[in-house]
Amino acid sequence: MDVAEDTRGAALDDRALGQALVQSGRLTETDLARVERMRSSQADEAPLSLLLVKLGLVSERNMAASLAELLKLPLVAAADYPEAPVLEGELSYRFLKEAQLVPLRRDGERLLLAMANPQDSFAAEAVALATDCEVEPVVGVGSEIDSALERMFGEGQSQMGDILSEVAPGEDSEESVELLMDMASGAPVIRLVNLIIQRAVDARASDIHIEPFENSLKVRYRIDGVLKEGEAPPVKMAPAVISRIKIMARLNIAERRLPQDGRIELRVQGQDLDVRVSTVPTMYGESVVMRLLNRENVSLDFTSLGFADDTREALEELLNIPNGMILCTGPTGSGKTTTLYTALHRLNTPERKLITVEDPVEYQLEGINQIQTKSAIGLNFANALRSIVRQDPDVIMVGEMRDLETARICIQSALTGHLVLSTLHTNDAASSVTRLLEMGVEDYLLTSTLNAVIGQRLVRVLCRHCKEAYTPLPEVVAELGLEKYSGGKPVQLYRAVGCSACGGTGFLGRVVIHELLQMNDEIRRLALQHADAGQIQKAARAAGMRTMYEDGCMKALAGVTNLEEVIRVTQET
Repeated sequence: MDVAEDTRGAALDDRALGQALVQSGRLTETDLARVERMRSSQADEAPLSLLLVKLGLVSERNMAASLAELLKLPLVAAADYPEAPVLEGELSYRFLKEAQLVPLRRDGERLLLAMANPQDSFAAEAVALATDCEVEPVVGVGSEIDSALERMFGEGQSQMGDILSEVAPGEDSEESVELLMDMASGAPVIRLVNLIIQRAVDARASDIHIEPFENSLKVRYRIDGVLKEGEAPPVKMAPAVISRIKIMARLNIAERRLPQDGRIELRVQGQDLDVRVSTVPTMYGESVVMRLLNRENVSLDFTSLGFADDTREALEELLNIPNGMILCTGPTGSGKTTTLYTALHRLNTPERKLITVEDPVEYQLEGINQIQTKSAIGLNFANALRSIVRQDPDVIMVGEMRDLETARICIQSALTGHLVLSTLHTNDAASSVTRLLEMGVEDYLLTSTLNAVIGQRLVRVLCRHCKEAYTPLPEVVAELGLEKYSGGKPVQLYRAVGCSACGGTGFLGRVVIHELLQMNDEIRRLALQHADAGQIQKAARAAGMRTMYEDGCMKALAGVTNLEEVIRVTQET
């Protein structure tokens, strides 16, 4: 009946915890100072760990990891919680829920106990007294402990259920704008929307989809490019939830017949987020998509994005050319804008003036003049570009070449000594040349200004903790021609397995697979002849271009991704 001696009464100084969080990059000095001033002004000081999580300055997982490191205790993974209660009947559900504890394993007189607050010696001693066991604390994430308790006991509610229980019956009318405003401003709805956003951040989601249907409201998160359904409030809450999001994005909640776009700036779990909000009317209400842009996590480095060394070196040489055009092409969500931002980041020196025209501005970059288009007042890409060239820029980035007028102004800018970066929506790099010609761009101007085209897709990265190597069948190797990418070594591929680190998906993050088409005399000759994309691609490959599929195969053999991912995004067999 005791708590393990090595951790019993272990008191962690709040100052040490704060400094550890700052040193690990999980908390900023400014936020720590602000919280310490807040605590000093209160008579009853809450524990620093609890306060930081409640204020959203540090995520539960980051706090748990820091406590585990400082107290030298293990950190429990979500998969390590038992399916059934270990001490059923000995400890009440209410006590475990309030203290945020889960008994993990009992070995004789020793009890392994997951604790959200491992410094809570009272709770540990209470468990030791009730079970007549020696308690060994380990650190658990609070939300994971709550989920495990709900799964094991089934008596309580999920976090969303707790919030919904506070909503008064009958609060489901969408007749009155005033009523919607009152509901959307109420504490339960505010907490509900905050919970949806928090879960998206925890899951590393890039988008949140909130979709009302006749009998249900769906909440889905796009994680590593794939949609995954999450817990959603009842459909009667849809008008209030959507109105709350529209209020946050400064949109008109009375207008439900027309699409609207807005923006929210948030700080969630210590991360500064820009949230782009888009609403469209559907049969059963407004559908909302929120794109989460984390300025702190974006990697503006070609190698980190997944560009091979030879491609990176070629790109850097192209960026040193003071004039001409470099285009980045691919479907929506293939990372084109991030690639161009990375190029801008490299070009951003005191000797250069950089101006961008974007719709919308995704990331705000220090030292770069960024213009947000506003079509409602006539500020489109073409009109903005006409003004930009009179601003004496060295580098111009245009968010997208959507029409002939914009393309012609970009080409004129490239002809007059500017370096122009832009994006196109085509399937591959070679198709970009034919697309511009089909738009009406003069062939002699295009061949004089276009320096290169980057074609790219995003593939999911295999989780390094659980990926599994295997030897493919000889027939598969021969059919896909994998031997030419193996460098003479035996062909080995990897498969996704799934573990607690990757949420059971087998993937963690995404990287670029790419192709770089550099203009040469042969490709210019083909462009002047209005050759098709197949002929241009053949000439580019003859000059040494590696296709997206080939780059993907090399990454699959290196264990970065799997072959199924490469085939999925390139649609090649």
